[in-house]
Amino acid sequence: MIRKFDFLVIGSGVAGMSYALQVAASGKGKVALVCKTSIEEANTAKAQGGVASVTNLKVDNFAKHIKDTMIAGDYISDPRAVEQVVKNAPAGIERLVKWGVNFDKKEDGSFDLHREGGHSEFRILHHADDTGFEIQRGLIEAVRHHPNITVLENHFAVEIITQHHLGIEVTRRTPDIECYGAYVLDPDTHKIDTFLSRVTVLSTGGCGAVYATTTNPEIATGDGIAMAYRAKATVEGMEFIQFHPTALYNPREKHPAYLITEAMRGYGGILRLPNGEEFMQKYDKRLSLAPRDIVARAIDKEMKIHGLDHVCLDVTHKDPEQTKQHFPNIYQKCLSIGIDITKQYIPVVPCAHYLCGGIKVDLNACSSIHRLYAIGECSCTGLHGGNRLASNSLIEAVVYADTAAKHSIEHIDKYDFNDRVPEWNDEGTLSNEEKVLIAQDVKEVEQVMSAYVGIVRSDLRLKRAWTRLDLLYEETEELYKHVKATRDICELRNMINVGYLITRQALERKESRGLHYTIDYPKHAYDQN
Repeated sequence: MIRKFDFLVIGSGVAGMSYALQVAASGKGKVALVCKTSIEEANTAKAQGGVASVTNLKVDNFAKHIKDTMIAGDYISDPRAVEQVVKNAPAGIERLVKWGVNFDKKEDGSFDLHREGGHSEFRILHHADDTGFEIQRGLIEAVRHHPNITVLENHFAVEIITQHHLGIEVTRRTPDIECYGAYVLDPDTHKIDTFLSRVTVLSTGGCGAVYATTTNPEIATGDGIAMAYRAKATVEGMEFIQFHPTALYNPREKHPAYLITEAMRGYGGILRLPNGEEFMQKYDKRLSLAPRDIVARAIDKEMKIHGLDHVCLDVTHKDPEQTKQHFPNIYQKCLSIGIDITKQYIPVVPCAHYLCGGIKVDLNACSSIHRLYAIGECSCTGLHGGNRLASNSLIEAVVYADTAAKHSIEHIDKYDFNDRVPEWNDEGTLSNEEKVLIAQDVKEVEQVMSAYVGIVRSDLRLKRAWTRLDLLYEETEELYKHVKATRDICELRNMINVGYLITRQALERKESRGLHYTIDYPKHAYDQN
């Protein structure tokens, strides 16, 4: 089946929905919002902490937020991207509020602002400790009521359509690659439909599921990045995987692991060994409020030194009622596994959390492929550089959704549908035996990435990962040629592609920088001489 939409948006987190709402309001055509599972299941909903924006001008300003972002990014952030996000953040907050998102306020009507690691001022807008969920709720409500937006749940995008599908050879050196839409798997017919579009937007989120333990949902398999890479788009910064230092240690929950927000350390939480001993003073003068990469490496080292499977976060010295009020969901979650956080330490462990790299885009969110935009976590805007400053990602998604929407509205009238695109060839069969192979290979990717491409790396570990991923790639591509394309084999292909990109770009960076720490180059980039 061939379907036509003026705007094809793949992914339904804060970035995809913000973009869809803006282009739908322009009257320039119909919008398809393709969701891999339900519209509710996105990384956005897991973001507890909040949204960073300068709002209290009495003490805060853009220059401070820009400086904090550059420092956190280890000075390899793109200054133009940083300025664009920081200066457009307040307008982004206004749009979210207009779409029905509620942020906590004080009695005087001003925003109740939190502070998180790496921020020099209180500038984090939040909604209790489930800000992402509240943003997702507000946007879903607005999207469902918009007549120009068609929401397609449980639809899985398989490939981006380019000249390659017209029989033209496309390489990384091919100028003017164009995107004509995507091939999308329909859950009801189990067939792959051809979605033709004038503009295509990837907002498919991150890739935490390539690791054994992650705060991301299982669906975060890097689909958009892998599709764009196979279509010969530029992908960069993949070595910069942010490991959140404090996920709740619970061996029964790994995909996703439950996140203990950084705001809890901003509130006064102290990192300790299970015996009560503090350890952050050995690593950074900012103690438990040091940036995430420093805290994650410190925890990783302490766990290895002492043979521990977790460390602890302590808020028992804080007022119990205040703790329950500030962190109601975390309190209830910990209580459900027998931990009263007002009286007991919270067991925490680092795990894969956020991707700072992705599909390389310019200030308008345009990828290197014409008519293809990338926004949200799957994109590499240059904002985060070597490490993301806490709570900058949600506002980045809103700001770049805005610039992408404005750019595509301005240019869409120049684009036509490409009616020469062939329909998908769906020959092949899939047996239960092959399903077992796919499930086993997914586990192997997760184990390889966690063991060899984790918080602390080395050339030896990275080369081992490369060798094993290469073998998995050959086996999976051979299988893919002979079976019907299903979501599970497509996800496996995407995970292998993304694992390969992370590993290759980690090997290419011959320095320790930002989130990329290697024992072969232990000195910081600035200390090499």
